[in-house]
Amino acid sequence: MTILANKTDLVRAGSGTWQDQMKWAIRDLRGLRDALGLAAEGGLQLAAEAEFPVFAPLPYLARINSGDLGDPLLRQVWPSGNEMESPGHFSTDPLGESDATTSSGMLQKYQGRVLLVTTGACAVHCRYCFRRHFPYEQSPKSVVQWEPTLAKIAADESVEEVILSGGDPLTIVDHSLDSLVSRIDEIAHVKRIRFHTRLPIMIPQRVTDAFLGILANARSQMIVVIHANHANELDLSVEQALSKIANSGAMLLNQAVLLRGVNDSLGSLKDLSERLLSCRVLPYYLHQLDPVNGAAHFEVDVKQGLQLITELRSCLPGYAVPRYVQELRGEPNKTVLA
Repeated sequence: MTILANKTDLVRAGSGTWQDQMKWAIRDLRGLRDALGLAAEGGLQLAAEAEFPVFAPLPYLARINSGDLGDPLLRQVWPSGNEMESPGHFSTDPLGESDATTSSGMLQKYQGRVLLVTTGACAVHCRYCFRRHFPYEQSPKSVVQWEPTLAKIAADESVEEVILSGGDPLTIVDHSLDSLVSRIDEIAHVKRIRFHTRLPIMIPQRVTDAFLGILANARSQMIVVIHANHANELDLSVEQALSKIANSGAMLLNQAVLLRGVNDSLGSLKDLSERLLSCRVLPYYLHQLDPVNGAAHFEVDVKQGLQLITELRSCLPGYAVPRYVQELRGEPNKTVLA
């Protein structure tokens, strides 16, 4: 494990509850600098932080090489002055989610599936986040507030899958999460409940016995989609947490984003797929970057992405090669690029 500059942070990275880790997370640029022995980039960096605040949990920071601005994990949480420059095809709502919102907090873009924006809270602020400008204040905050939306799902027998997203649904405490999942699970035509979460990666302590019980006891098939972009994110503590999820009977998938300076090389993508498989997670999607304002410096040309997938197929079995996809505004499904 990398030794952090702040010894208190190092001790705390492996201790406490997941709620403690949320409280202890680094929340400003100065905290990142102090913890990792980094120097400032300049005034534009402060402007980027003001536009989208820092939030980085200690267990994740403990995997970063101290003093290395090029560390692929650091790049995902380090505010850059480049965030203040966005080309014309970048926007605050690149996927047209405002157009797909059918009721408060519910998005329906694809046939047979609905997505619930359960919370605006996350365990990390990824600098490429496509929902960094999302109006989370409009989403319900409790199971009672979700009832009208759940009634709409119950009335629409074409809906077979409910996706819990955010923010991150695992920032919801277990008893509230259990209540929401149980209500969804009561809807007879819902066959699958899917979580999209970064929390088992950021804070492995979040995989509690209570959460595992939610997964194991549901009637519906439970799917947990994690989000890891680099093999270094998957240390032993994360592997152990993911193993518990797999043992619950839930399906484990990974979605990554192709990011310049993070995983835009054959070696990094190959290592990620192999590490995911060792953690009992199937590499599922590799996303082309969503063109959200502030993230243009992460963009990788599609031609390079296609070449990387071709090279991956030459050195990995088919099941270890993620589908390279792009989500395009207004399309009825993700576009498979390779």
